[in-house]
Parts: sequence; C-alpha cells; structure tokens
Amino acid sequence: MAETALMAANRYRLRHMAKRGSRRAITTLWLLDRTDKLLSLVLIANTLINAMATALVTSIAIDTFGHDDNVITVSTGVVAFLLIVFAEISPKVIGASYPEKIALPTAVVLKPLMAAAKPVIWFVNLFVGLVLKLFRIKAGAHVQDARLSPEELRSIVLEGGNFIPQKHKSILLNLFDLETISVEDVMTPRSQIEALNLSLPVEEIKHELTTCYHNKLPVYEGEINQIVGILHVRKAVALLNQEEELTTEHFRALLSTPYFIPQDTGVFTQLQYFQENRERLGIIVDEYGEVQGLVTLDDIIEEMIGEFTTSMPGAARADSFAWNEQGECLLEGATTLRDINKRLGLTFPLDGPKTLNGLMLELLQEIPESPISVKAGNCVIEVVQVQNQSIKVVKLIRGGAKRS
Repeated sequence: MAETALMAANRYRLRHMAKRGSRRAITTLWLLDRTDKLLSLVLIANTLINAMATALVTSIAIDTFGHDDNVITVSTGVVAFLLIVFAEISPKVIGASYPEKIALPTAVVLKPLMAAAKPVIWFVNLFVGLVLKLFRIKAGAHVQDARLSPEELRSIVLEGGNFIPQKHKSILLNLFDLETISVEDVMTPRSQIEALNLSLPVEEIKHELTTCYHNKLPVYEGEINQIVGILHVRKAVALLNQEEELTTEHFRALLSTPYFIPQDTGVFTQLQYFQENRERLGIIVDEYGEVQGLVTLDDIIEEMIGEFTTSMPGAARADSFAWNEQGECLLEGATTLRDINKRLGLTFPLDGPKTLNGLMLELLQEIPESPISVKAGNCVIEVVQVQNQSIKVVKLIRGGAKRS
C-alpha cells in the first residue's frame, strides 16, 4: 500500500504542501527523491514478510496434518491466495485510490526504517546497480522527462475544470495560445485603422481630431504607408483652444516616433517588447515595409483576459457573435477567423487567411460581383455585400445546404 501510494502521489500537490510548511510532505518528497533506496526498502521488507508467512503457514500445516505433498500444496495455495488478495491487490488498490492520505503518514514511518536498513539496502543496490549497468539503464533518468510541456500543462488545465473557475481557466488557456499566434492574428487590419492624414487641409484635420475614437492616432502624409509619427489626441486637442492660426507644423511638432513591428512577430514576444520599450502601440509591416495593421497593448491583454474596451462604431462587437433562431449569423468580412471559431464553435483553418473576406477570396479565387455562397467546414458562407474590391458583409448559415 505504501509503495503504490508513494508512486501515485501527486508531486506538484506535495510540493505545494511542503511550501506551506507540511513536515510530512517534506519527508515524502525526501523519500521520492531517493526512489531507488525507497523501493529497495519496501520490496525487501515485503519479500521477507511474504516468504516468512509462506514458510510459517507451511510449517504449521505440516505439524498439524503431517508431512504430505497435498498438505504442502494446499497450504501454499491458500497462503498465495491470501497474500494476493490481502497483501497485494487490495492494499495497492487502496494506495492508488488515496495516494496522498496514505503516503504522508507512511513516509514518517519509512524514513527511520530506511536509516535502520541502510547497510542491507546498500548491499542489495550493489547488485541492482550491476544489473542496470548491464542493460545500460541510468537510474534517475526519468527526472528530466518528468517536466511538463506546454501542451501537457494545457491538458492539466482542461482536466482541472472542477477545481478552477471558468474565467481563470479561460485566461490560462489564452496564455498558452500566446505562444502559437502572431501579432497578425490580433491586429486591427489596415482598412480599419483610424489614422490622420497631414496632407489634408487644417480644417479637416481639426474635424477628424474632434470626432476620433482613440487616444492615439497614426499620422501619415499622402497614403497610409508613409507614417511619420504617432499623435496623442489629448495634446492635439489642446492646440484647438489656442487663438493663433494652426498649421500642419503645429501637429507635426507633437508627433512621437512610430514603432514598427514585423508581421510574423509572436504575440507573447511582442508583449515583452512593449514592456521593454515602454510602448503601447505598434504599426505592423510586411517584408516590403507595407503597413498591414496596428496592434496595441490593449489588444494583447484582451487576447488573454477577454474584451474590456469599447469598440469603435462599425467594428464587429463581441455580443453579435451568436447564432439566431434560424441558425444564421451576420458578420463583417473583416471579422477574424479566430474570433469566429472561438465564439461560434466553428473550425475554419487558421494557417492561411486571417479574415472572412480573405477566406472567401481564397475559396472563390475572385472578387464576386453578385451574392454567392460556398460550403466551408460545417457551415455555409453567403456573400451579402461587396464594396471597394472586398467582401463587406457575409452571412454564416450553420449546417446549411450549399446554395449558389
């Protein structure tokens, strides 16, 4: 029972108890760090007791019923049956069922026994060591393999649903996902970036500043790929109260240096870069320097803990991600496939296009001129509106038949 309980005990739970000052947990971990000696002690004692029990019962049977082969056979069989039931299977089932409850008290007993049996354990382990060397087995090699991979940790979190609040579990799972996704997966696409064009007349710049929805705006000249800086809107609004005539140079003087990010940068890596560089907003560019989108520190935090900021008008809202009674869902083409998979339980591939628009263009190999629908995965995607060479609005039909 002690052997099975000690081998089945959860070491992470024991370490937690040891950190909280449990002396029995500390003793148990001490024994588990010396597995070879622990097993030697348990198995030596177990084997000796079993052998003594068999010899004692056989001797009693011979004295009682005489020296007969049948007597020896029956007595040996009876002892073997009793040992299997009461000294092997039952105790080990109990030990496996309640590992910590049994391991903690038995560890207190086994530790002094190990010290007392040290010479015998040393002698036996000499031969054990020779056998292991013969088969080229290195004792304790499993210790390095006992470390858990991120996927194994993810499985532990998923299986620990009864002990971890749902919100906490969701955050932990999102943290594991940060290692596998890039900033391209969480960015605001280029077409949805709210930016300020310094080439516009000053009156139009003023109007955009007073109607914008963000605290910081990328500023460009002429076209979006010519980003010259980041403007803090609060500072710019302060200029509007001045009586002197404003020029674009007044706004240019307030610009801070733009922070550019390669599009394949990992989200977790970018979170560290934001922290190290004390930045909160970055412009995502491809290998040719073309602007692909924008990512903020808030975007990454929302990826971990869920949405908490107010979306700008026209953006897909979290509460719109739901099937209606007819099994349909109306979404913008710019909605990311990752969000759709999360909220609608779909399985769109994530290793290619990032948005519904991109997926439809890849499937159709052209920009549709009229409403059309295709079957993708376990739903139908129907084009509702096409605008400016892109698919603006689509309808998802859950499990529907393909229509075209």
